[in-house]
Amino acid sequence: MEGNLAHLGSGLAIGLATIGPGVGIGTIVGKTIEGMARQPESAGALRTTMFIGIAFAEALALYGFVFAILLFAK
Repeated sequence: MEGNLAHLGSGLAIGLATIGPGVGIGTIVGKTIEGMARQPESAGALRTTMFIGIAFAEALALYGFVFAILLFAK
């Protein structure tokens, strides 16, 4: 029974850990596109900042993935 709960916890960990970054990345990209549409001359700077923000948001999902693997390994 304990192994089944570890599998359930592992699935919940990765599932819940991807919700926040998914919403965050969607917001980042949407606001960047909006900014590019309003001021096309600043597209380069906005794009660079967008990629940095996406990398930080994606790191949260990777932390959740590592936690899920640790739960699954026990």
